[in-house]
Amino acid sequence: MEKALIIGASGGIGQAVSAALEARGVTVTGLSRSGDGLDVTDEASVAAALGALDGPFDLILVTTGALEIAGAAPEKALRQVSAQAMLDQFALNCMGPSLVLKHSLRLLPREGRAVFAALSARVGSIGDNNFGGWYSYRTAKAALNQMIHTGAIELGRSHRGAICVALHPGTVETEFTRKYLGRHPAVPAAQAAENLLGVIERLRPEESGGFFDWQGATVPW
Repeated sequence: MEKALIIGASGGIGQAVSAALEARGVTVTGLSRSGDGLDVTDEASVAAALGALDGPFDLILVTTGALEIAGAAPEKALRQVSAQAMLDQFALNCMGPSLVLKHSLRLLPREGRAVFAALSARVGSIGDNNFGGWYSYRTAKAALNQMIHTGAIELGRSHRGAICVALHPGTVETEFTRKYLGRHPAVPAAQAAENLLGVIERLRPEESGGFFDWQGATVPW
């Protein structure tokens, strides 16, 4: 790997992945809302930011996302579901990475190995949902998984050797999760970054379109 693009580079995982890649000698380009004014929910913003870059990149990783938006915490019951919270979750956690994928096509090599990955979440799995709750976040991540799987099919026709996946980073100690850790075991962002890069480095072309956790295990749809 020689060149990587990290979307959401100012966040906990984004910063940690960038640092881990740079330690490997990879040239990293980072984009974020706070550092570059990138708004992944605004297509004009995504098009302008990615349009200003020159590829190809061996890795494009989208680390943007949020559990809580505009003060709306994950719902514990159906009576707490609101249209606005669902729209906000869909915009940031599904539409944002989807727009990045759309505008990343020209930044990926047509030949040879390259990876496009977006951070998803195990709670977006329909098959692995045994606890309920968190309606809007779960639904947005499930929609993202479908976008990644479908996008991978098209990408495979035009970019031989490209791999497009959704990744579950595990529970990571960041501002993103601070209020929701509870008794769940969590790892520092630096360890999560190493875990994710280990999975990315091992991915094979035939696994494109898949959903994998931080250990490389397949997560049910």
